[in-house]
Amino acid sequence: MKVTLSALNTSESSFTPLVVIELAQDVKEETKEWLKNRIIAKKKDGVRRLLTSGIVIQVFPLHDNEALKKLEDTWYTRFALKYQPIDSIRGYFGETIALYFGFLEYFTFALIPMAVIGLPYYLFVWEDYDKYVIFASFNLIWSTVILEVWKRGCADMTYRWGTLLMKRKFEEPRPGFHGVLGINPITGKEEPLYPSYKRQLRIYLVSLPFVCLCLYFSLYVMMIYFDLEVWALGLHENSGSEWTSVLLYVPSIIYAIVIEIMNRLYRYAAEFLTSWENHRLESAYQNHLILKVLVFNFLNCFASLFYIAFVLKDMKLLRQSLATLLITSQILNQIVESLLPYWLQRKHGVRVKRKMQALKADIDATLYEQVILEKEMGTYLGTFDDYLELFLQFGYVSLFSCVYPLAAAFAVLNNFTEVNSDALKMCRVFKRPFSEPSANIGVWQLAFETMSVISVVTNCALIGMSPQVNAIFPESKADLILIVVAVEHALLALKFILAFAIPDKPRHIQIKLARLEFESLEALKQQQMKLVTENLKEEPKESGKEKAT
Repeated sequence: MKVTLSALNTSESSFTPLVVIELAQDVKEETKEWLKNRIIAKKKDGVRRLLTSGIVIQVFPLHDNEALKKLEDTWYTRFALKYQPIDSIRGYFGETIALYFGFLEYFTFALIPMAVIGLPYYLFVWEDYDKYVIFASFNLIWSTVILEVWKRGCADMTYRWGTLLMKRKFEEPRPGFHGVLGINPITGKEEPLYPSYKRQLRIYLVSLPFVCLCLYFSLYVMMIYFDLEVWALGLHENSGSEWTSVLLYVPSIIYAIVIEIMNRLYRYAAEFLTSWENHRLESAYQNHLILKVLVFNFLNCFASLFYIAFVLKDMKLLRQSLATLLITSQILNQIVESLLPYWLQRKHGVRVKRKMQALKADIDATLYEQVILEKEMGTYLGTFDDYLELFLQFGYVSLFSCVYPLAAAFAVLNNFTEVNSDALKMCRVFKRPFSEPSANIGVWQLAFETMSVISVVTNCALIGMSPQVNAIFPESKADLILIVVAVEHALLALKFILAFAIPDKPRHIQIKLARLEFESLEALKQQQMKLVTENLKEEPKESGKEKAT
């Protein structure tokens, strides 16, 4: 984007732009004039088509430096154990991002009991897996209770913000949606139309086979990892040196790095495929994307752990692999998501300031510098990646923490730094996103609840495999399997009873909502009574006129 200093001469005007629109370089003057007139007229129609056609490259709001500085001072610049200013985050970034940071903070504190209980298990009963039955049982109850309690806290926050009862408005077509122009039979507006059967053909004939192929490739890479584990173990048994004992961790570290690379490459492919499917609504696009990514990430991250636990039945290798995958993924995420972008942004800022100093202009170029700096910032694509990281972390803790009790402790340490790194990312690495209202964390609540159900089955199976439990049924394995299945069903029933017994909304919120509904009905009755009274008053006048006639 070519910008002249005269176009941003703030010394001649008190105008301060709130939103920046970057146009393509080959845009004609009449198009610029048309867009300017549409903006002046305060009409939003047309921006979506301009984004789709490539005339408008990006639209983003500028950061409010004064408000941002106040938020940073109370948020992350002072490293202290304190609650986040969630209401201030909501005031600056909107409800969607505030809910993510609220969930991150809540999940971090919810992990502390698991970390505290897991520490003595790690120190005193490291190899005695039979004693992990109590820890696994606590894990099952914990994973259910924290998700139900979060619903209550979420309802409390969103009621305070006024978005708890927010209803989804009729969605406009997403910017990437394309098709033959026609008339929408529901709205009567002119918009692109695309047959549903074509989208279904693309999903089932292209996207689904591609996802299956990626899953097969992930399993193939997993088997290569096990071959490396066998090679490293054989080398250590032959030599028995300290160097080869360190080498035992190398295959897991390499595999953890490969998993992160595969997850990111698959994410790009999933985004391309979901865009190519040409979904009309943003919500449909997000649902299909989340489904694709969650299926692959779950298999890619946890398939090796399930294979070690239930096929190889090697608990020592399971503990080693879980620890390596968890710690390596957390370190890589911190570097790739926050530290590296911040370092690149700092370098870019230095270059821009040098150029500004080289320009010997007589005007105030502060605004010009801010626009150029923020134009080159990364675009925040939403909370998808942030929730996905917490989802995988929840899986590592809830699925196999009875084998590696320190998983929760490492998750707590990671999340305390994650709060600050994500805050830094939002304030200094990415452009300021447009505010979006939200009533809850959406489909991620269902994803976490599904993971907690899987954790019940996994932990029951691990308990059933323990030597102590197997010793009770030395001859009849069928009885052991039946008892494990019965216990699993009982725990699942307990889980659903707890979910039903804990209300999604606190009592005081329920009372306030009922009062609002009552007041709304009373107001509607009074309005109806007023209309009836006015009609009755008008009827005698009309009958008098008829008699006079």
